[in-house]
Amino acid sequence: SAAKEEADPEKNQGRYNLRRRKDDGDVKEAEAKSEHQEERVEKVPAAPAAPAPTPLDFGGKIGAVFWMLFLPAWVLFLVLHVDQKDPSLSNFPPALPSLETFWDPQALVFVVLWILFQALLYILPVGKLSDGVLLRSGKRLKYRTNGFFAIVVSAAMVAAAVYQGVDLTYIHSHFLQLTTASFLISMMLSIYLYFRSRSTGPDERALGGNSGNVIYDFFKGRELNPRIKEFDLKFFCEMRPGLIGWCLINFAMALAEMKQQNLDAPSCSMILVNIFQLIYVVDGLWNEEAILTTMDLMHDGFGYMLAFGDLVWVPFTYTLQARYLVSHPKPLSFPLIATIIILKIVGFYIFRKSNSEKNAFRRNPSDPRLSHLKTISTATGKSLLVSGWWGVVRHPNYLGDLIMALAWSLPCGFSHLLPWYYMIYFIILLVHRDSRDMNECRRKYGSAWDEYCRTVRYRIIPRVY
Repeated sequence: SAAKEEADPEKNQGRYNLRRRKDDGDVKEAEAKSEHQEERVEKVPAAPAAPAPTPLDFGGKIGAVFWMLFLPAWVLFLVLHVDQKDPSLSNFPPALPSLETFWDPQALVFVVLWILFQALLYILPVGKLSDGVLLRSGKRLKYRTNGFFAIVVSAAMVAAAVYQGVDLTYIHSHFLQLTTASFLISMMLSIYLYFRSRSTGPDERALGGNSGNVIYDFFKGRELNPRIKEFDLKFFCEMRPGLIGWCLINFAMALAEMKQQNLDAPSCSMILVNIFQLIYVVDGLWNEEAILTTMDLMHDGFGYMLAFGDLVWVPFTYTLQARYLVSHPKPLSFPLIATIIILKIVGFYIFRKSNSEKNAFRRNPSDPRLSHLKTISTATGKSLLVSGWWGVVRHPNYLGDLIMALAWSLPCGFSHLLPWYYMIYFIILLVHRDSRDMNECRRKYGSAWDEYCRTVRYRIIPRVY
């Protein structure tokens, strides 16, 4: 049986086959049995078992200390450096302001109200209740996926505020204070998450965040799905305040550019950056259910790494291009505008189509619409895609992401390296995530994963003939 194979992976690691799914009736029968077993497990939860230790990543215990110190310092560097008249690296380091400059109670109130507003939209009984993946405990959590509703309401509220005379350029002039306030909130949230995780059972903890070292576990996150009743803290932070806040900050930067440059409308460069990144966020919220099958939601605990990333890193570094354009406008020719738009469309198409294919396959491998896809069976009872978008390159979604990152950076020109930070950072991030994927999948799938790597040889960049 499938359960027996999963319990004894060494015995079955060599059992893989390359096949077209609609031509293999035996495998479909096995999948049906697996689905039946899955339903049975959901009704009778398995007894909690102590999670097996997993290798430490991000440099282990010393790496956790380094990243906890380096990440806030790097965000501070970006925030201060982009405000310089000449933000070239030759002017490093930027002058540090006085300590009192970092703090503004009004900025803290602004951030708290923004998070509470997003939390209110999240708990409203609007939108679909989606099932998460099957957990080790045998349970499936439900998630309120109403992110698109949240960004529409948020946009309406922002438009009403501007109409009433609220000066959103405050976000540009108090960017440092808003960053500090968000960092303090992410730190307090991380402390709360660590202490609440000490009372959780083994089946509720993430496999990678229970090393026994306080600092590493605080950084990586111990509890997989921390919830206050039905309010899922990780899912909320992953998709709401920082992601929608990213769009709010970009819009505020467009208003600040008009004010600072005495323009009647934002520049073409600013419009492209705002529209491109807004499309990216709206697409993520429209397809919010897809995040339930990502590494962050399925495997990573919720701790400092994700709390800081969601509440500080995303809204205050991903907006760097828009902030740069406020003080460093870049006129664009029509051919360059057309080229940038084409790049964005191509990147977005690859990103969306490949992600949709992956999410559909993970949710229902027996979907008749996916019957043309070839797969490799594994000892766990799951299958690996080796055709469609995932037969061209191992991470087509990463490839699409990189092309879109290029389209976001080009409107800023080539005068400085700083607005290309996102592109450089994203390459490093995706290469590291690819390495984590490789290690995790080799551990789970054994020789089937080696066969997959031989079948789909290219990791991010496909062969060009």
